[in-house]
Amino acid sequence: MVGGIAGLWGALIEGPRIGRFGGSGRSVALRGHSASLVVLGTFLLWFGWYGFNPGSFAKILAPYPDSDAYYGQWSAIGRTAVTTTLSGCTAALTTLFGKRVMSGHWNVTDVCNGLLGGLAAITASCSVVEPWAAVICGFVASLVLMGCNKLAEKLKYDDPLEAAQLHGGCGMWGVIFTALFASEKYVAEVYPSVANRPYGLFMGGGGRLLAAHLIQVVVIVGWVSATMGPLFYILHKLKLLRISAEDELAGMDLTRHGGFAYAYHDQDDPDQKGGFPLSRVEPAATTPQSV
Repeated sequence: MVGGIAGLWGALIEGPRIGRFGGSGRSVALRGHSASLVVLGTFLLWFGWYGFNPGSFAKILAPYPDSDAYYGQWSAIGRTAVTTTLSGCTAALTTLFGKRVMSGHWNVTDVCNGLLGGLAAITASCSVVEPWAAVICGFVASLVLMGCNKLAEKLKYDDPLEAAQLHGGCGMWGVIFTALFASEKYVAEVYPSVANRPYGLFMGGGGRLLAAHLIQVVVIVGWVSATMGPLFYILHKLKLLRISAEDELAGMDLTRHGGFAYAYHDQDDPDQKGGFPLSRVEPAATTPQSV
């Protein structure tokens, strides 16, 4: 949530990219660089999430009180890996078919963002919920992400990385989800320092944890807004966040990184200056030519 709310203020203050919304206000999808790199980066993040969620336990070889030798901290670590996987995969599949129904085509980038939304949502509760609950977490996280993206389009809010929608929206759902589905047994095992800790509302734990987490959401939004909003505004006024309009239109690969990822020219273009010469390929005739 912290990263998502920070990204929200950064994108709001800087405004949308050039050409993101047409003259009539219609949303225009800007072409990305490489779907293959998006997928590779997503899998790297997914792999790293196992170091983050299961790896957040301080130690493995610790048996739980009043348990046999085959049940201990290692069991919680394994369960955490399972819930992380289930939430991410459920969100990815839900986004895959949901976006197919909404747009009429398959989109691998949307699936990658859906997967990351499910991983972000389960992080808060990964060690204290049942595997079946993780499926619910991922399913709702996908709906939250798609709903936030639709809302962003209507409000003409442009976040190229969907940080506010993905980390902010799905992260907020993850905080609330924990207060709804945290298991009494798992809370007591993973956090044994305080007896009788509150647990999930839907698991019979009452509303104490939900009330605390709702307050936490408000505090996070308020704190990050109070700190990052002014910071982004100062950086905006100092012109330290955004490149010039000319560089933005040409593409940063060309203007800042010395590459030509977005430079395409015909070899017979008399105005061509630099770039890769590409041979013109004419489409094959679809109807017989008249004699």
